[in-house]
Amino acid sequence: MDSTHYSNRFLRDDQTASQPLRYTILKQADMSQRQLRDITDICSTLFVSRAAAIILLHGRDWNASKLFDKWFEEEDEVGLMKKTVVQFNARDIITCGICFYEYACECESVSSTFCGHPFCRNCWTGYIRTSIDDGLACLMLKCPEPPCGAAVGPDLIGVLTTREDYERYKHFLLRSYFEGHRKIKWCPAPDCCYAVEYNGNADDDDTGMNGSYDVTCLCSNSLCWNCCEEIHRPVNCRTVGKWILKNKDDSHNVQWILVNTKPCPKCKRPIEKNQGCNTMTCRPPCYFRFCWYCLEPNVMYGCCNRYVYHPVVDSEAESDKKKAKIYLGRYIHYYERWANNRYSKRKAIEDLHKCQLRFIVEAWQQIIESRQVLQWTYAYSYLIPEDERFKVQFFEHLQGYAEFSLERLHKCAERERERESFQEFRLKLIGLTKVTGNYFEKLVRALENGLPEVDNASGIN
Repeated sequence: MDSTHYSNRFLRDDQTASQPLRYTILKQADMSQRQLRDITDICSTLFVSRAAAIILLHGRDWNASKLFDKWFEEEDEVGLMKKTVVQFNARDIITCGICFYEYACECESVSSTFCGHPFCRNCWTGYIRTSIDDGLACLMLKCPEPPCGAAVGPDLIGVLTTREDYERYKHFLLRSYFEGHRKIKWCPAPDCCYAVEYNGNADDDDTGMNGSYDVTCLCSNSLCWNCCEEIHRPVNCRTVGKWILKNKDDSHNVQWILVNTKPCPKCKRPIEKNQGCNTMTCRPPCYFRFCWYCLEPNVMYGCCNRYVYHPVVDSEAESDKKKAKIYLGRYIHYYERWANNRYSKRKAIEDLHKCQLRFIVEAWQQIIESRQVLQWTYAYSYLIPEDERFKVQFFEHLQGYAEFSLERLHKCAERERERESFQEFRLKLIGLTKVTGNYFEKLVRALENGLPEVDNASGIN
């Protein structure tokens, strides 16, 4: 079961569910086949070995056109020697340039690359392994002789290193093949070996706002192909970039401010939020019910989504410290809600994997999708200019009802299964899932269209 295909439920006006995806997931076998085809073409065209073809293509970013243009001019530049630099007779005794042991020239323990500089097998193995441990730098490996620039090809690496290290080298070689492709990107998930090829026109929409770049890899990681961040509808890639940059700014880093617990408003005992719903119930004998955000009793969803502005008095008496405190408080307000919805989404994904009944699975999928949307609406709220008060108020009204609708669904899915009969629970959960989905779909479309209601109202005023 794939729990992360939640981006496809909010389709655009010009999309239908039957339309083909705009992307293709490339498996390692598919990618290797493409790479091998290009290598074979170079071998047959330039009459070079497979190892030489790989070195030449990698030196030109795997661009055959660039390679053909420079082939007759700069052959030595990419590490291929027109002639051997060092030559020995079969009976010569040679000295390894690293360990300084002496070997017979015809001994199998001695090897060299295109230049002819000899080194023993043990030194070659250690040299290559160290380079592979450094990552992609192993693709530019040169002869160990200091003044020499001869390339070390995959044929020599395959013979002199272990099978495990050679597989790692081939993986790096494959990754480098796709680095220069404009429409192919590697999935950024840890340990993922798949790539994503975008089949649409990359120039149609460079914002990522309308979901045209939303992709889901076979590893279940969902991301925006344009910016390689997590799926972020309904906000665009520029908004996501600004928000992430803000979060990385050390002067506004509030990770240490947002603690993992909050005191119960009644008994003051610390409470940790371990589920996605924001309606908290204290432990016995307190049983006090309150909102995780504002700590107020008798939760009225949507009432605490608004940021209460504290106007800064523009006077000489107003200290910079007080201004900074107000601005930081505003950022904390939005960051806490952004981070909390992100956490709730992850918890919902965990809960989804425990479900089997279809209507419960659909409810949790809707919760995941809606948490994702609500998460990024707080980044959107923070970046609305403060002087656009009407837009802020109108959007907070929409956001407040979205919060209310989602919390109602999340609470039902999480807590009410054991309190009601199965049939009552089923009907209630299906109804809330549908209502929540319809509202969030309208919210997403409104944001993607730029909240036209605000512009119309501004024109009237």
